[in-house]
Amino acid sequence: MTEPPKPPEAGDRLVAADRPSPPEQPARNVSPRPHRPALPQSVTGPVRVWQGVVVFLAAAVRLASRLAALILVLYAIFTVFRANPANIWYQFVESLASPLSVGLANLFQLADVRWTTLVNYGLAALVWLIVGSVVAGLIRRAAP
Repeated sequence: MTEPPKPPEAGDRLVAADRPSPPEQPARNVSPRPHRPALPQSVTGPVRVWQGVVVFLAAAVRLASRLAALILVLYAIFTVFRANPANIWYQFVESLASPLSVGLANLFQLADVRWTTLVNYGLAALVWLIVGSVVAGLIRRAAP
């Protein structure tokens, strides 16, 4: 059997030097901060209605921009993976993606048409996401 380990000695490197312990801090009498409600109770009537309208409009703008980006990405994926152009889903997404490309459908001309579509429509999707987020943020700032 092996011998049990020896207890550390004062000269060992792993033993902490004889330092004084930090002084204890006296207990302070600190009162907790009062809770502040998210919306003041005094906000009622037209101001409350206006806040609801602004929140709804911002959410609608965010949703619309994300749907536009989704349609553009779907069209790019359909094109890259050579989906059947006679398929009704392909035709539906293609008919929606053309006007949503905001003029970026022929920005870059690459050697392969599939990669050209992926880059151009992917860029248009990014534009929709960024513009939608910015506009939704500006609308949210309109709330009092």
